[in-house]
Amino acid sequence: MAVSIAGTGPGPAGTSGDGPFKLRRALGSRWAKQAGRGVEVLVLTAAALVMVSPVLWALSTALRTPAESFSEPPQWVPLHPIFSNFSAVFNNAPFVQFVVNSIIVTGAIVVGQLVTSSMGGYAFARLRFRGREPLFWIVLATMMVPIQATIIPVFILIKYMHLSDSLTALVLPAVASAFGTFLLRQAFMQMPKEFGEAALVDGASQWKVFTRIYLRMAWPAMATLAVLDFAGYWNEFFRPLIFLNSQSHYTLPLGLVILQGYMGTGSISVVLAAVVMALVPNLLVFVLAQKYFVRGIAFGGIKG
Repeated sequence: MAVSIAGTGPGPAGTSGDGPFKLRRALGSRWAKQAGRGVEVLVLTAAALVMVSPVLWALSTALRTPAESFSEPPQWVPLHPIFSNFSAVFNNAPFVQFVVNSIIVTGAIVVGQLVTSSMGGYAFARLRFRGREPLFWIVLATMMVPIQATIIPVFILIKYMHLSDSLTALVLPAVASAFGTFLLRQAFMQMPKEFGEAALVDGASQWKVFTRIYLRMAWPAMATLAVLDFAGYWNEFFRPLIFLNSQSHYTLPLGLVILQGYMGTGSISVVLAAVVMALVPNLLVFVLAQKYFVRGIAFGGIKG
């Protein structure tokens, strides 16, 4: 009887008297984790809804008549959806030509930046040469200069090269990227040095080490750069507005202005229908490269 009483009462640490306390502490920790995860999900869901709501509103407006677009109170779901706004886009502007121009410009810039950034990033990460660090910091410093500050000298150079009002005027100044060089340099710095050293000992040149070893390992970072470049230059409006004059050379963001009509008298539903169609390539590129995009962001951000 004495033993049972001692067993149920409070005792020294490590005895059965600490059991209820440890259980309550474990349950409290578990509930705290679940509550924290629930709050995290709610915050992320709210942020996602805020970011997605303009796209949903554009899609909703593209399926309504212009009169219904300004109804009070606003209606997110069209009562009588119509799809003629999408066909009106092709009737009111050379939409296909705009898409082709954007594909040419964006594709050329993406390929150009992948080539120059991978070579520059490898040189700054793996090659030893005089002035490497100061030159790299100079390259990074160019990221701090806004495009509005350099657009005038770039425009003058393009004019002297007789490339004004051409797609080349958009591609040529953008084939080199300080951000892309930095991103791929970070990726190359994470890769083991032993692979390259072993290849050099076996008689391989630096070019073979770069193309056959490290470049194949850098695909996640290159996919990340490609996605970011595609999204940025596909939606670019400022440089095409400065460099292009002929409607036949307009890229998609600049060409969408035509749908607004004179003094903004065009149909807002038609304009947003074109905007929705312009979003599709961005979504496809991100969905196809999402796995590599996430890996590249994580891989490039491990080491500063």
